[in-house]
Amino acid sequence: MASADLLLHPVRLRIVKAFLGDRALTTSQLAAELDDVPTGSLYRHVALLAREGVLQVVAEQRIRGAVERTYTLRLAAAQMQPGEIAAMTPADHTHAFMAFIAGVLADFDRYMTTNPGDPARDGAGYRLAAMWLNDNEYAEFLRDLAAVVQPRAAAAPRKDRRRRLFYGIAIPAPETSPTKSGGRRRKAQAPEPPTSPLGAEGRTGRWRGETSPGSRPRRSGARRTSGGCSSRSIPATRCSIGSSDAYRAAAPRPRGTVTVSR
Repeated sequence: MASADLLLHPVRLRIVKAFLGDRALTTSQLAAELDDVPTGSLYRHVALLAREGVLQVVAEQRIRGAVERTYTLRLAAAQMQPGEIAAMTPADHTHAFMAFIAGVLADFDRYMTTNPGDPARDGAGYRLAAMWLNDNEYAEFLRDLAAVVQPRAAAAPRKDRRRRLFYGIAIPAPETSPTKSGGRRRKAQAPEPPTSPLGAEGRTGRWRGETSPGSRPRRSGARRTSGGCSSRSIPATRCSIGSSDAYRAAAPRPRGTVTVSR
């Protein structure tokens, strides 16, 4: 089965995300977290992921005549392969991205149904920034980001730690040059915090945006928009997959304007 078809199914995507963070789970533990998924369907999806090498059995225990298996995630197999990505059409990319975003919305739905008193204090947030980077600078940025993330991604579960989900999105902006519109360049400005619906400090709870960095662009660089969002990991609830009803009901009403600079 193609990795896109295997991984982008909404239930299988949730199963994969449940194992992120170096977790080892039995099917019973997984069923308790994904309690809105019918047990028979969940077991079939787990069996398929194991057969395709995305999940691996690390322990077996006989309980009342049945064998209960403990699984872990094989990270190398839990991603689309380079050759398959290279062969994707624009429509394929759009379909894959929509499946990814649907998963983000579903995770946010399940978090908001816990009625968090202060999402910012919980560490939940979402940010948007734009940077002028040429290809070499962008590659260096990714290396720096990996150097920050990798040691923390290797941190083992512990009682004083919470599992947190981070989603990464990077999109080259559609403009082809800093002066495509024919207008005059803006004067260089001191960098400001990335735009955040939670405000500059991430704690106001207001939809008050801050201007994105406005340093002078260089002609050799392409403008890239990076979005980052994080969420405290929580047990799944009866929220339907891909639903945004809970999101719409729980999200605060805008009490200001979000300003994004070019």
